[in-house]
Amino acid sequence: MKAFLFASIAAAGLCAHLCAQQAPQVENARLESQAFSGTLAAEFAGFGAGPLWAAWQEPIIPGRNGDMCWIHNSDSTRHDDGRAINAPVRLEGPAAVVVLVRIANGQVDQLRTASPDCRFDGGGLPFHWITGVPADASITWLKTQVSGKQSDAAILAIGLQAGPAADRALDELTDPSQPQRVRERTAFWLGTTREAPGVEKLKQMLARETSEPVREQVIFALSQSRAPAGIAAVLDAARSDKDPRVRSRALFWAAQRAANKQTEGAVNAAINAAITSDPDRSVKEQAVFALKQLPEDQGIPMLINVAKTNPDPAVRKKAIFWLGQSKDPRALDYLAQLLK
Repeated sequence: MKAFLFASIAAAGLCAHLCAQQAPQVENARLESQAFSGTLAAEFAGFGAGPLWAAWQEPIIPGRNGDMCWIHNSDSTRHDDGRAINAPVRLEGPAAVVVLVRIANGQVDQLRTASPDCRFDGGGLPFHWITGVPADASITWLKTQVSGKQSDAAILAIGLQAGPAADRALDELTDPSQPQRVRERTAFWLGTTREAPGVEKLKQMLARETSEPVREQVIFALSQSRAPAGIAAVLDAARSDKDPRVRSRALFWAAQRAANKQTEGAVNAAINAAITSDPDRSVKEQAVFALKQLPEDQGIPMLINVAKTNPDPAVRKKAIFWLGQSKDPRALDYLAQLLK
């Protein structure tokens, strides 16, 4: 009995390993599967000048939901019918990310990421499925693409990949020595893909970064994070960042999250605090604009209160201006009273 159990466990482990290496569903392509050897650059060179597709998979970061199986139409709309036949609906998201590379004339022509549950049409080209690619080898090759035409796709692929190799690469890509565009795009994908760990990296980046555009992008990335710590970091920046423009952008992006009942109170408090006490008038005026971005049941009463009570005439004028852009009956009633 024990021998049977040990054999069953061993078989299950072997199956899990082998199943993870199985090629995805590929149609209209000459599919070839081979084990990784050496480097991905050497593998690609061995496949020839193309055109061809090559692909492999790596463990995906925890918490990444959705199957990433989508198709863009010529009218730029998208629909999610690219799933493989009989693929399950993975409620917790896929366990792996597939990296797809198109090579033409010996150069990388396209770089994409998808789920193993997707169904691929290879367009009649060779499709090379590479098994057993180590995480370090995947990240090493993707980093070579960051400075080229596939920069954004390469950073996304790194951001989706789990493990310390990806963490180290993202640290490198946020370093001030990297080009501004690379730092900006890395910040974006840290916010949208890596949840709480991404927020921590973004907070470190905000603290050491000197470029104003990059710092503003960090604020946007924090606002896009699904981790609660993301909006908390945005509100911290709105209250205390040394740069008025960063405080202004933090207020703007915080306002976009006010519809969330869990963050509504903190966002409204931060906006009111800026209107009342920020030392920079431009930040005060941006905070008034942020009130206009709130859901009307929140923003209109607050704008009316600012228009009535704020001691700064310029701030009151801004509040009245934004009330004038609203069709809310409460705003119209208040403006009618002013005209009497």
